[in-house]
Amino acid sequence: MSQEAGDKKQEAGDKKQGRALATLDFVQDSGMGLENIDKGDLALPFLKLLQSGSYETKKKHAKYVEGAEAGMLYNTVTKKLYHVGNGSKGVEVIPVFYKMTYPEWAPFERSEGRPIHNDRGPGIMAKTTQNEQNKDMLDNGNQIIKTANHFVIINGDRPEKALITMKSTQLKESRGWNSLMENEFEIDPKTNKAVPAPIFSRIYTLKSIENSGSFSWHGYKVSLARKVDNAALYQMAKDFHNSLKKSTQRKEVDSGEGKSNY
Repeated sequence: MSQEAGDKKQEAGDKKQGRALATLDFVQDSGMGLENIDKGDLALPFLKLLQSGSYETKKKHAKYVEGAEAGMLYNTVTKKLYHVGNGSKGVEVIPVFYKMTYPEWAPFERSEGRPIHNDRGPGIMAKTTQNEQNKDMLDNGNQIIKTANHFVIINGDRPEKALITMKSTQLKESRGWNSLMENEFEIDPKTNKAVPAPIFSRIYTLKSIENSGSFSWHGYKVSLARKVDNAALYQMAKDFHNSLKKSTQRKEVDSGEGKSNY
C-alpha cells in the first residue's frame, strides 16, 4: 500500500471513530504559552541612531554589527539596520506614547552602561547645577540627563514596537515632533468642530542628518507622512498606547509619587 493510500485510510478511520483531525489554527490558539510572561520578562527594542563612535560601527569591537555605519538606525533586539541618511526614504513610525524622564548617570569614567536610576522625576532638576559644559550635575558628581522617550510602532511588512530616546541637542527635535503631533486635528461629525487627533493616527518619517561643528554627529529629522489607513495597524498602536498608559499609572500609584520608571 502506498503512503498516500495509507494516509487516506487513517483519515477515514479517524472520521469513522469520531477522532478530531489535527489542524493548524494559529489564530484560534493566539497567545497560548505566553500566559506567564509579563512586561518585565520582555526586552523593548530601542531604535538607536548610530554615531561614528558607536561600538556597533567599530569592526574590532565585540559589539560590531556588520554593515553598520554612522547615521543608520539600529534595532537593539532584532539587530536590524535602517538606512535613514541622505538619499534614503527613511523609516516610517507611528508614535503611541511620550514621556520625559530624568535618569541619573554616573560620570563616564565609572559608568556601567546604564543609569543609576531610570527616572528621578522633574523635581530633581532643582537639586542640580550646570557646569561649564552646561551639564546638569548633582552634588554627588552624577549627572541628570533629560531624556525624551517616544514609544512607536515601526511601520512595515511586519510592524514592530520600539522606543526612540532623544536627549541633549536632540531635545529640540523632540519638541518639534511633539508640536507636529499636537497640531493634527480631526473634525467631529457631531459638532463639526476640530478636535485633537490621537497621536497614533498619523505616520511620521524618521531620517538622520549629519551636523558638523567642533565634531560631526548625526541627529534626527522627523516629518509628517500621512494618516494611518490600516485598521489593524491602528488598533495595534492604540493597544500599545493603552498598555503603556496603564503601566505608567500603576507605577505612579505604587510609588505614591508622579515618578515612572516604566
